[in-house]
Amino acid sequence: MARGTIHRDEGIVLRTYRLGEADRIVVLMTRQRGKVRAVAKGVRKTKSKFGSRLEPMSHCELQIYEGRELDLVTQAESLDTFRAVRDDLDRIGRAMSMLEVVDQLAQEGQANPELFRMLLGALRTLETTRSPVVTPAFLWKVLALEGFRPTIEQCAQCGDADVELVAFDVDSGGLLCRTCRRGQAVSPAAVELMQQILGGRLGEALAAGELDEHRSAVHEVDLLATRAVEHHLERRLRSIDVLDH
Repeated sequence: MARGTIHRDEGIVLRTYRLGEADRIVVLMTRQRGKVRAVAKGVRKTKSKFGSRLEPMSHCELQIYEGRELDLVTQAESLDTFRAVRDDLDRIGRAMSMLEVVDQLAQEGQANPELFRMLLGALRTLETTRSPVVTPAFLWKVLALEGFRPTIEQCAQCGDADVELVAFDVDSGGLLCRTCRRGQAVSPAAVELMQQILGGRLGEALAAGELDEHRSAVHEVDLLATRAVEHHLERRLRSIDVLDH
């Protein structure tokens, strides 16, 4: 987009921070331009027309003017606020961790429509289900999108597919057999859950996550996903402390 032109796009608010007395800088994941930082003027005023539409997690139709240093949001129409997520502290925490990961991975001005689609889909799923598998599933799939899909169908070290997989090691790139094991021990139920998530059976994984009998396996998969993403990002997720690990 040439400087000084007006562009319409669809975006999800990743985070905001104050600018001056009445403005905010809004960090967006957009469908067409990847991550965008733009000023939303006057949104902290009580009479602002679209301040409430530019809160983290909001999905909006946007009109953006490209400025010399920062873009300017000139219009914002709400497409979804994910109200059910906002009304649930646990789901808010999980959503915020997904927003943070996208914020860290997305490149400014570089379109990544698949990452945008994945984030929007994950938020919509989180809106309709309380399954705790939504967020770790998103993290594993984002890693796969980034080219770091873990090996889960066979031992990541020796390549044997006809063995029990009992551990997960980030440096080895996935699950390990008893002979090669290092890193974190993993239960058979957690292995099955990871294989469902990354093997095209996400619906089964989401349903399993809502059962009390799978609570421990979900916790394992959630913790492993977080560690794997933090290893990839080379930093700790700030929002992860909100989650109930």
